Amino acid sequence: QVQLVESGGGLVQTGDSLRLSCVASARTFSSLSMGWFRQAPGKEREFVAATSWTGISSHYADSVKGRFTISRDNAKNTVYLQMNSLKPEDSAVYYCAARPTYGSSEYYDYNYWGQGTQVTVSS
Repeated sequence: QVQLVESGGGLVQTGDSLRLSCVASARTFSSLSMGWFRQAPGKEREFVAATSWTGISSHYADSVKGRFTISRDNAKNTVYLQMNSLKPEDSAVYYCAARPTYGSSEYYDYNYWGQGTQVTVSS
């Protein structure tokens, strides 16, 4: 079983930056592909970014490409989402997720989920 705990959300202004963190309980963290998703009120959960177990490979949603960066520190069992140039449309609950293999942008392919952290960007 893998437990994921996100942190780092908050209320910021347009153009600000935030870094989200997700700590995993699994001793097998370094063999898991990690992803970030988000869900705004009344909307479906959407893919943000994902990284392979080594961190060498990653991919992003078009809406965040060039502004967000996913990274991981396997020694700390932690994955990060650096969010720059934030916009009001980035406001959502952000979820960390894990799965055994890298490559999917679909939420239903991910086996483990955190509880989410709220990000609110004011205009």
